[in-house]
Amino acid sequence: MGKKLTIAISCGGTGGHIFPGLATGFELLDRGHDVTLWLAGKDIESDAVKDWPGQMITIPSEGFQFGVSLRSVLTFYRLYKAYKLALGPMRQANPDVVLAMGSYASFGPIKAARKFRIPYVLHEANLLPGRAVTFLARKANTVAVSFPKSSFYLKHGNIETTGMPLRKALRLASIEPRSERKEGDPLRILVMGGSRGAKVLNEEVPKAIAAAVEKGVAIEVEHIAGLQNSEKVEAIYKAAGIKANVPHFVQHMENIYPNIDLAICRSGASTCAELALFGVPALLIPLPTAVRNHQMGNARALQDSGGADVVAQEDLTASWLRDYLVSVVANPERLRRMVSSMKKRAQINASGRLADLLEKVGGA
Repeated sequence: MGKKLTIAISCGGTGGHIFPGLATGFELLDRGHDVTLWLAGKDIESDAVKDWPGQMITIPSEGFQFGVSLRSVLTFYRLYKAYKLALGPMRQANPDVVLAMGSYASFGPIKAARKFRIPYVLHEANLLPGRAVTFLARKANTVAVSFPKSSFYLKHGNIETTGMPLRKALRLASIEPRSERKEGDPLRILVMGGSRGAKVLNEEVPKAIAAAVEKGVAIEVEHIAGLQNSEKVEAIYKAAGIKANVPHFVQHMENIYPNIDLAICRSGASTCAELALFGVPALLIPLPTAVRNHQMGNARALQDSGGADVVAQEDLTASWLRDYLVSVVANPERLRRMVSSMKKRAQINASGRLADLLEKVGGA
C-alpha cells in the first residue's frame, strides 16, 4: 500500500446499500486507511453499524419521487437540504475519495464532494442502475458495477466490474465444503423474502411445499418469515409433518447457506451475490414493485447463467410450485448443474477489488 487515505463511504438508506458499504469499509480499515461512514438516519442503520469502529456522519435524506405532486416537491427540497448539510462535514473531512453505494442517501455527500472537487466512485449493486447512480454517474471518476451487463445502461467511459461486496464471515464460510445432498435425503429448502418478509412467499410457498410432501417428496425447510405473522407459516408445516424452522430473522446466514439445496426467494443484489458465493440453486420470484423492475433484471442474469429459475409473482401459484418441486427432486443431475453454474458467478473478493479501485482513484 502507498499512502494512508482518508475515505468517505456514503451507504445510508437500506440494508442493500449499508452492508456492501460496510464490507468495503472494513476492507479499507484492514489496509490502514481512515474511513468514515456517511448515513441517512434510517432505523435500520443503527443495528447494522453497531460493530463499526470508525467515524460516522449522518445526513438526513429522502428518497426520490418524480412527477408533479407535493411529495416530489418536498423530496427535491430535502435533497437540496441534504446537500447543504453535507457541505460543512465534507469541507472539514476533505477526504481523498468518496465512495457512494447508490440510493438517495448518496445525493448530498456526492454533490458536496463535487463542490470541493473531491473525486468520487459510484457502486451499482443491481443489473439495472438505480436513479441515484444514473443521475450522479456523469461526473464520477469511475462507476463500479456488480453485473457486467450494467455497462449497457450507464453512460460513462470508465466502468469496472468489481462485484457485490459481502461480509468477511460470508466469504470465509463459502470456502468450506458444502453439505452435499445424497440420494434419498430430504430436499433442504430455504425460503426468504427480505428483512420484512414477503406476503406471497409466506402464503403460497408453505402450501406448495405441503402439497409436494403429499406427492411423496421429502422436504426440510428453513423459512425466514420476516416481520410478519410466522405462526400461520409454522402451522402449515406442522400440520403436514414437515421439519421446519421459521425464524423472523437470521443474523448469520453463513450458517444456513452451506446446508441448503434450493432457495426460493426474491432477487435483490445482495441475495443474488450470496447465493452465487455459496453455490445455492434458486427459484427467484422478483419483487414486482421494485424500482425499474431491477429485481427481474438480476434474476434473469442468474437464469441466463444456468444457476436459477425465474417465475413472475403473478404466475406463482401453490399448484405450479408443487409441480416444480416434484420436478426438481426427480432431476437431481439438473440441480447439480445449477450448483456448478451458481458457483461460476461467485465474486469472492468484490470488497477487495472495490478497495483497490478506491486506492487508485484516491492516489494511494
